Amino acid sequence: MSELQKLKETKKARIGFYSAGLHAYWDQFEGLYDCLMGYNRFICSRLQAWGEVYNFGMADTEEKGREAGEYFNRNNVDIIFSHSATYCTSACLLPIHQICRAPVIILNLQPAAEMSYETTGTDRWLAQCVGCPVPEISNAFNRAGITYRAVNGLLGLPETPDFAKADEVTCDRPEAVHAWTQIREWCQAAQVRHTLQNSRFGFLGGYYSGMLDMYSDLTMLQAQTGIHVEILEMSDLDAFLGSVTDEDIDLKLKQIEDFFQISGDSPSDPIAKKPTQDQLLWSARVAAAQEKMVLDRDLDSVSYYYHGHDDHFEEVQSGFIVGFSLLNAQGIACSGEGDIKTALAMKICDILGRGGSFCEIVAADFNRDTMILGHDGPFHFAISKGKPILRGMGVYHGKRGSGVSVEAKVRPGAVTTLGVTQTGDGRLKFNISEGEAIDAPILLNGNTSTHIRFSEKPVQYMDRWFAEAPTHHFALSTGHNAGLFSKVAELMDIPYSVF
Repeated sequence: MSELQKLKETKKARIGFYSAGLHAYWDQFEGLYDCLMGYNRFICSRLQAWGEVYNFGMADTEEKGREAGEYFNRNNVDIIFSHSATYCTSACLLPIHQICRAPVIILNLQPAAEMSYETTGTDRWLAQCVGCPVPEISNAFNRAGITYRAVNGLLGLPETPDFAKADEVTCDRPEAVHAWTQIREWCQAAQVRHTLQNSRFGFLGGYYSGMLDMYSDLTMLQAQTGIHVEILEMSDLDAFLGSVTDEDIDLKLKQIEDFFQISGDSPSDPIAKKPTQDQLLWSARVAAAQEKMVLDRDLDSVSYYYHGHDDHFEEVQSGFIVGFSLLNAQGIACSGEGDIKTALAMKICDILGRGGSFCEIVAADFNRDTMILGHDGPFHFAISKGKPILRGMGVYHGKRGSGVSVEAKVRPGAVTTLGVTQTGDGRLKFNISEGEAIDAPILLNGNTSTHIRFSEKPVQYMDRWFAEAPTHHFALSTGHNAGLFSKVAELMDIPYSVF
């Protein structure tokens, strides 16, 4: 199975960075400034792997602080890393973050695991006392109403600078590895925030009537995430359907053949049959129209649902699942039943390269101590064990019409669910839980389903989950991502729970 190309590139985070010091030191201690700027360049080079870095250099006076704030504003940075390079007064830093309100992460990265106590003078000591000003900075930020976070550990240099007396090779130390993992995740979270602020989410059709947890205030969604919501009608898609050529259909049929396994009749479910050739051709035609609409409207996501009465648009929606699954693999998060909040969760997972498939509870397996999670909606190939199976559905259960659905299983290993719900006060909230996908029997009914084992048994897990007032849908991602998803929530000022 080859890999589908993304239809849109993910935005890079714009990372602000500076080192903090005290101007009075530079004339007093020869070589100290150059040493600290060497650390600055090292950190900058590492940050460049995760975004576009705007390095102000050294902020060592109140005047420099104001200059730095204006510099970061001009470059519209998404996040700022404040490197505590030596002792500095909080008055040097406070203006930066009063002028530029981007989220700030304080880097308390000590160059050496221990000082060379017998040979270290004041100059070398000043290159090591990086934790000294952090309490002062945090106090000043708190009193000024500036939210901050800190990353503590070792700098992680691969070699010792000439200026140093102690051994500063700490790249393999766990304190350095942990610190840089945190820094990378903060950069990735900033990338999510920046990408969403430049994203267009299509809302096609309407909500599944009566699913009250799906209903959302679209203005609220834009206000809290920065996404633009484009309202789409079935006639919009139908217009593109009319422009689909035979060549377009052939291309989609080849993609379907490449990415899916065509099933026979289900041995257990009489409504799940081998897809007919007409169903596959129709799914390919609709998939081509879906892609044309996404490209024409410059969409990053589509939430959809249509309830018809034996009309043409009902026939159109019968071909939705295959095309929207292909779009998921191309970086366009697609969610059924009009669930735009779960489309947001899926998009976050996809930006981070963790998949993000449309999911809900199927059942619990109390013998295996697993929750079975899945859905009949669009699947994300990035998390699939083997090729997903296409089954023809005589009935879309609970919905009007019929068509082709995706049956798949998530590959075994670490997974994380990300649910986006809305609270009674109109705020979004993330619900996050980590587990392990295991290889176990699933239903052969045209739905995705996978056994997930969480740290708690099913009853206790559901006790905690339902207490968070979730929606019944969520995104399923690969890997243990609770730390990463919680950082996204913090940068977006969205409450979250981890369970």
